[in-house]
Amino acid sequence: MQDIFIQYICLILIILGLVMIANKLRLAYPIVLVLGGLALSFIAPFSNITINPELVFLIFLPPLLYEAAWQVSWKEFWKWRGLIIGFAFPIVILTSCVIAVVSSALIPGFTLAMGFLLGGIISPPDAVSATTIMRRVNVPKSLVSLIEGESLLNDASSLIVFRFALVAVLTGQFQFQAAAVNFVFVILTGIAIGLVVGLIFYGIHRLLPTTSSIEIVLTLVTPYCMYYAAEHFHCSGVLAVVSGGLLLSSKRDRFLNYQSRIESVNVWANLVFVLNGLIFLLIGLELPFVVRQLGNISLGSAVGYGLIIAIVLIGTRLLCTLGTSVLMRVMSRFITVSDPNPGWRGPLIFGWVGMRGVVSLASALSVPLLTQAGQPFPYRELILFITFIVILITLVFQGLTLPWLIRTVNLRDRFTLIPEQHQQIIIQKKLALASLRFLEEKYSEERARNEHLDNLFSKLEIDLKVFDRELSESNLAWQNSLKDYQSIYLEVLERRRDLLNKMNRRAEFDEALLRKYLLLTDVEEFRVREIGAQESGTE
Repeated sequence: MQDIFIQYICLILIILGLVMIANKLRLAYPIVLVLGGLALSFIAPFSNITINPELVFLIFLPPLLYEAAWQVSWKEFWKWRGLIIGFAFPIVILTSCVIAVVSSALIPGFTLAMGFLLGGIISPPDAVSATTIMRRVNVPKSLVSLIEGESLLNDASSLIVFRFALVAVLTGQFQFQAAAVNFVFVILTGIAIGLVVGLIFYGIHRLLPTTSSIEIVLTLVTPYCMYYAAEHFHCSGVLAVVSGGLLLSSKRDRFLNYQSRIESVNVWANLVFVLNGLIFLLIGLELPFVVRQLGNISLGSAVGYGLIIAIVLIGTRLLCTLGTSVLMRVMSRFITVSDPNPGWRGPLIFGWVGMRGVVSLASALSVPLLTQAGQPFPYRELILFITFIVILITLVFQGLTLPWLIRTVNLRDRFTLIPEQHQQIIIQKKLALASLRFLEEKYSEERARNEHLDNLFSKLEIDLKVFDRELSESNLAWQNSLKDYQSIYLEVLERRRDLLNKMNRRAEFDEALLRKYLLLTDVEEFRVREIGAQESGTE
């Protein structure tokens, strides 16, 4: 047990080093982690590390899905619901069908049922690497919302297809009508269980005397309860976590206090970073294990099958995205659609972000060793190897070429009505105006008697004048003014921090009190730098 613990501590330290290298090279860290894992797999201490599929499904997947559900914009999710549901369900099923037909025709002895099994394994794209790349390149937020929304649901549909195909291979029977009914039942019941568990935890937060620490721990426990409850009844644990996560994220202001909201952001960000890092590094470390599993199948043939299926997979997704663009133009003549003229640039990028990830590898590893008759599961080793090749090609090749493709097509944002810089000023102005009106209506008489309240009135009045002037000035002038202000204010905060540290050396000041003001200074610096980061990201 101690050796395993030390081994994973070493892996986390390696992840930190590789992520630093990725940041230095301006590459998406999932790509560097997978390649780093491949390199480490040839070193003796790490050559025998394998992924336990139960570990992925029961420990890694629930918190990653839950955090993604909390981060997704419900407004954008609802706006693009048609496309998101279309790509998460019908397109996943269509992709599985194409892979089934191609693989059964390509590989001798490979049945259509095994082809569907392979299709269910490799059909869901992984959004982590795609969104990591897109945050480094200027792309419309509507496209990022589509990718994030699709990623919430496609794992569920692919795992359901995988489950039905696995039963068909094990039993040798497949009844379409029963499978279709069961498919709908699994989806609807999974969503219902997620909502019920979400409401239970909502009640716990609201009714019990919780603290910020208890509330954060509850948020960590919630996705596991949703997932396990749904899987216990043989329903979709993925959809349970997604539906419950979306429900609770929409009500976060009602059941989490200000301290819990602030602290939970940091807790969850770091947890997800470590989990994603371990997952992508473990994918690379799987190479020796996957190659050893091939058995009598030649490495050259297996690589050839994997390359062909990866090309078919990429081509199928591109055809689906571009075909959907044409379909939406036709449908817009008869009904209202979310985008009547999507063009080819957005669908091309959307089609190219279909990198596969750990859910595909975990699904392949979860294929049983033996059938119900006690015979070795047919082509299990080849399915696992093809899955690994598909993940490697799509993640590395598509991941490395995605920034170039985004810059080449020069996709314009057609859905942002107001530039983000102006949105920020308008939001701040509205907040200042609403606050001032509230104070004038309720506490105008107390202004003369309360110096602190008078200062607040004066600050809001000055802020309103500044915001009005910024809205009337040119965009460049506003950005320069903001940068100068931020630079000077950061210097002031650094001087304030130095003074607090000097005061801490004197005996008459309580260290706990000084630490509180140091923390408040850190929070203020975070606020200033966050605004600056948003501005630099929109230039």
